[in-house]
Amino acid sequence: MARIFILALVAVASLVFGFVLGSDVHPGQKAPHRIHTLFSVECQNYFDWQTVGLMHSFKKAQQPGPITRLLSCTDEEKKNYRGMHLAPTLEVPSMSRHPRTGDWYPAINKPAGIVHWLQHSKDAKNVDWVVILDADMIIRGPIIPWELGAEKGQPVAAYYGYLVGCDNILAQLHTKHPEFCDKVGGLLAMHIDDLRALAPMWLSKTEEVREDKAHWATNLTGDIYGQGWISEMYGYSFGAAEVGLRHKINDNLMIYPGYIPREGIEPILLHYGLPFHVGNWSFSKLDHHEDNIVYDCGRLFPEPPYPREVKLMESDPNRRRSLFLSVECINTLNEGLLLRHAADGCSKPKWSKYLSFLKSKTFAELTRPKLLTPGIKKTEVAVQRQVMDEPGKPHSKIHTIFSAECTPYFDWQTVGLVHSFHKSGQPGNITRLLSCTDEDLQHYKGRDLAPTHYVPSMSRHPLTGDWYPAINKPAAVLHWLNHANIDAEFIVILDADMIMRGPITPWEFKAARGRPVSTPYDYLIGCNNELARLHTRHPEACDRVGGVIIMHIDDLRKFAMLWLHKTEEVRADKAHYATNITGDIYSSGWISEMYGYSFGAAELNLRHLISKEILIYPGYVPEPGVNYRVFHYGLEYVVGNWSFDKANWRDVDIVNKCWARFPDPPDPLTLDRSDENILQRDLLSLECAKTLNEALRLHHVRRNCPDPSLVSKSDSGITNEGGSRKFGRFGGIDTVRSNPTPIDHSQQSTLPAVKDGLFSSLKSWIVALWAFSGLGLLVVMVVVFSGRKGKGTRSKNYRNKRRSSYSGFLDLNGRDKHPRSDDD
Repeated sequence: MARIFILALVAVASLVFGFVLGSDVHPGQKAPHRIHTLFSVECQNYFDWQTVGLMHSFKKAQQPGPITRLLSCTDEEKKNYRGMHLAPTLEVPSMSRHPRTGDWYPAINKPAGIVHWLQHSKDAKNVDWVVILDADMIIRGPIIPWELGAEKGQPVAAYYGYLVGCDNILAQLHTKHPEFCDKVGGLLAMHIDDLRALAPMWLSKTEEVREDKAHWATNLTGDIYGQGWISEMYGYSFGAAEVGLRHKINDNLMIYPGYIPREGIEPILLHYGLPFHVGNWSFSKLDHHEDNIVYDCGRLFPEPPYPREVKLMESDPNRRRSLFLSVECINTLNEGLLLRHAADGCSKPKWSKYLSFLKSKTFAELTRPKLLTPGIKKTEVAVQRQVMDEPGKPHSKIHTIFSAECTPYFDWQTVGLVHSFHKSGQPGNITRLLSCTDEDLQHYKGRDLAPTHYVPSMSRHPLTGDWYPAINKPAAVLHWLNHANIDAEFIVILDADMIMRGPITPWEFKAARGRPVSTPYDYLIGCNNELARLHTRHPEACDRVGGVIIMHIDDLRKFAMLWLHKTEEVRADKAHYATNITGDIYSSGWISEMYGYSFGAAELNLRHLISKEILIYPGYVPEPGVNYRVFHYGLEYVVGNWSFDKANWRDVDIVNKCWARFPDPPDPLTLDRSDENILQRDLLSLECAKTLNEALRLHHVRRNCPDPSLVSKSDSGITNEGGSRKFGRFGGIDTVRSNPTPIDHSQQSTLPAVKDGLFSSLKSWIVALWAFSGLGLLVVMVVVFSGRKGKGTRSKNYRNKRRSSYSGFLDLNGRDKHPRSDDD
């Protein structure tokens, strides 16, 4: 039966999609509408399975015109290469090792391969439009350049917001027209004449940026490694600027699996360059770097959850669409592998439920070619023309900032926030305002974690000697305003202990000059009593807000100094630290910075639009139908017997310990579904924890950590696969909270986050029970023959076993050096 299924798939693919492997004949293409698709790879198993997926999706999506794989191989690699038959191919001399400089940089093969194709391929002389893709993509629908609005001189491309070098000295150094530098990549659709002009410059600028090691820093390039790895991307943007190409940037066509699509938008390209997960299932292409799955008959990638399971995981329609896109990506890859194995003569695979699903009507419906509607196409093209002709229109530029310190505690929060920033689709760039002493900075290992503006630390006040790290937030914002070149109209200010779920934009939440937007902090009762009357001339204008701030740059420039001064003023007013005056449950003046913000804004009569739909604390019951944009995990939250408290991880260096992560949260499918409010609360809590772990995993991948399968559990240092529960006082409690109250973690009695390597899973319990039973039988025998002496031996052995079981524990219940961090 399975054999018939595979043959049927091959037949359908051949008949419906006209698939004859290696054929480049595509009837019906006439000038000026001839399209050719290109992608660049190397002679490796890693690129072979990506090639199989892209080629299969190319036919399935009914992409018009031929496709060519630009295959860069050394002579030595070619001797043992098995994949020449996988796609129509043009062999390209490898430039992975640069022939002049000796630099190892395989990414340069992309522009080098395109230059070679233009010079040596007959197809390049019989084409009008070229679509350039990456190998790690799945096509969902035809990519027609002119339908997307591409014109001669105006290619269409996807947005790569992290190319911050277009806005700073990097562009000024490497192109005569930095104002033309577009932050684009991924999908490129352009006229052949433009490509002929661009390609040599693309290659030349890639070499130029790659050799400019003095400007590889993360804050200049956005490259989190600071190793010049994205030089090829800058080579493209700078080369295009040099030849005068201005792009129509379409941010709707391509999406990373795991990212949330915009409402009403159907992406036609999946770019699986980053790890993604659905429930407890996950996929990362880097896990399969040496995988020969193309040549291993019958083997597929691990099957993802089925659609009915996905529906139970997420109630929000857009987030559920995101999960469906993720499973569609891997299912299309697996379908391509099945067809490839059958075409290569593999024997029939055994029947399975998963194979049955891949031939089902459900899967066929999910993966039918996606077509852009005329309305969407018109809107996208019209909007982009406005952006090109009138910079800053139709929406204002945004810049997101957050403050942090040079500690491991802020480093893992930074990894989580920056990852979620890119995943959320937030427009503009992000900058970390890093407050460090000179001594801290000398030993600091986290310079490359985010685009960073360095700020002198004010944790110890230079005049009063007061220890108050929270003051670094307004001090850092003021320093950034005075020392950075800022071209954004609106600034979004976040805390480090936040996870973004979606874009936070002034146009959606109605921010304007003189009218900032923020979220409610109702515990700031000092706005309604004598505290406000003492510290602002306009107590009636005091808004109880904080957490997320959206403010016009002009307002922020006027306000920042007042924010800092009012923070100092309230902090010095120890006579009014009392809880009944400030709402600070510890009466320690720890929330002085929050009052500094509210009183400073009141001085300028800045009245806030207060939105309850931007931020939620994990562990709080969400309002029905609200699509919260930010998790603020400043408070401990609980799901069943599992819990997470950021304060327990204050002194743990998770970022610099390979594959370290937080204890895994429960599977969403195991949650109690009897109460919809509690279920939605718990699903949001799990999402926050999983996003943090996803960010850490991606960070470790980028740090080139060794294969985790080769690292023993004892070497993991922080946690392990079984350490997914924290036992203690929260078991079974469903807590429904109101507005948050500041918590002083240093004065809480918290339990250690115990991670027992022996008893961390059901399997371990069974093994332990078996061993204990055997030990008991042995003890009985010894007692019979040796009397009391045997009993003493048993007791000693038991104590030793318990002691050795817990010898690997980490004491994660360290106390804070100060009552509360500035980001709680």
